[in-house]
Amino acid sequence: MPKCEHGRDITIHEPMKGLWRVHTDDLKNRARALIHRFRGDKYAYGDGALGRVGAYANELGGQRALVIANRSAWLKPIVEEVVSSLNESGIELAGDRIAPGSRPNSLLDDVYKMSLYILLYRPDCIVAVGGGSTIDAAKAANVAACLGHDDPELESYYGMGLVGPALARTGARLLPMAAVQTASGSGAHLTKYSNVTDAWAGQKKLIVDEAVTPDRAVFDYSLTRSAPPDVTLDGAFDGLAHCLEVFLGAKGANLGLLQEIAEVGIELIVSGIPAIMADPEARAPREALGLATDLGAYAIMVGGTNGPHLNSFSLVDVTSHGRACAIMNPYYAVFFAPAIEDKLRLVGGIFRRYGYITEDLDALSGRELGIVVAEGMTNLSRKIGFPTRLSELPGFTDEHVSRALGAAKNPQLESKLQNMPVPLVASQVDEYMGPILEAARSGDFSLIVNM
Repeated sequence: MPKCEHGRDITIHEPMKGLWRVHTDDLKNRARALIHRFRGDKYAYGDGALGRVGAYANELGGQRALVIANRSAWLKPIVEEVVSSLNESGIELAGDRIAPGSRPNSLLDDVYKMSLYILLYRPDCIVAVGGGSTIDAAKAANVAACLGHDDPELESYYGMGLVGPALARTGARLLPMAAVQTASGSGAHLTKYSNVTDAWAGQKKLIVDEAVTPDRAVFDYSLTRSAPPDVTLDGAFDGLAHCLEVFLGAKGANLGLLQEIAEVGIELIVSGIPAIMADPEARAPREALGLATDLGAYAIMVGGTNGPHLNSFSLVDVTSHGRACAIMNPYYAVFFAPAIEDKLRLVGGIFRRYGYITEDLDALSGRELGIVVAEGMTNLSRKIGFPTRLSELPGFTDEHVSRALGAAKNPQLESKLQNMPVPLVASQVDEYMGPILEAARSGDFSLIVNM
């Protein structure tokens, strides 16, 4: 029997196909009800959703749409279907061409290139087609183009709630936007977040403002069936991180809602990953993953992510966002454990149902409970071939630890510290986050210092 790094036996069971389908039918129905509560008629998802793009663009007003999309062979038929839907609704392409999308991680120069297309072609609305990177970059480009006369530097809008006041002060308005998602993961098509990466500094930063939320969204989950395995798994762990981090930090009036989102979203992902790996072309698991990652988007619109996401922003040059979150979440679970025992039992119970944990969670408490749940998370990562420690990432160095600690002290990212179940202030970062990063580097949970 295989053993985890800390000596415990692990038995990982494949879900039975029939049982998986019956159980996930109920979970998917719950997910649909939650998503409708979230976005209502402003979001079309599932089979045939692409045909709604033209009608949505009409609702946004105007006759000329700037379509933003990467020029890839895989994306070409999707873009053609989007353009056809626009044409059928009497909407023409601004500039009579497709504007280029973004490279992975929404690079700053791609954002400014998009903003030039907006300024040059003066569309009535924007239709961004692609994964989270292109959609996030389009959100930021909209800000740069429409507020550039006031301040052309995106740096002025990184942080929470800085776009709306600038619009009010200047009298400017963002162009209405429809987001056509093609990858399960980030939930960018549904959220107020725009992640932008400065490649030269190796650091990702964040615009957080309701004003950048796409006005309409479309996602045909079946499009993800041809996605490469790495893209699928990275997206799955991004969605899992959204549900997990927000739930662990939740309190007050939104706790019940976020618990339901987490229960449904996390189980759809944990149970669905093996099904997708067994049959990447199967529609049912792809739909389950799409619904789950959309729930992750709902979660981050109600609450916010915390430490693992914050640290992932400093790892953009050595790994994908989903993998960074998959590495960091177990170590933060140990740090948070004494403050969130009931939540960890709920999350751990999901991992236990699918064989990633064997211990009786009701018999555990505090740090010990956190370690067992963390091992369940790393067992899932190990099963699919994901790294479970920072030292496994090619190119990872001491500079990444220094960069992560520096970013955590940046006021623009302060919300991530405050969203943690055990909130930190900048003066505590070295004392408590430093050991978490060292534990994640080596895989040694004993290095973590609980408050």
